[in-house]
Amino acid sequence: MSYEPPTPPTTLATEIVNTLNESDPEQLRDVATYAEALAEHKEREARLEESADQEEGEERLDDLPDDVPAKATITIKEINDNRYYYWQWREGDSVTSKCKGPVNPDE
Repeated sequence: MSYEPPTPPTTLATEIVNTLNESDPEQLRDVATYAEALAEHKEREARLEESADQEEGEERLDDLPDDVPAKATITIKEINDNRYYYWQWREGDSVTSKCKGPVNPDE
């Protein structure tokens, strides 16, 4: 083991490096444990989202209205305590929305 302090990755923000350098060994171990768990969680969420997007993309082709482009995404908006699905897509500098229908409360 070297007596020199480790060199931080260049991808880490300076404020994170400074905070870590000011931390005691116990805090650093806690940060390492948390960071590893958080990374695994985010990777799992990304895989699930990618899988859902692929399935949604397959479903959307059948469900897509003629006046909604294929690049549109589905979002949920709440209006007057009611939730609705909306198709949204970008047209130049603006975002266009079209109501798809109410969100089923059983979902």
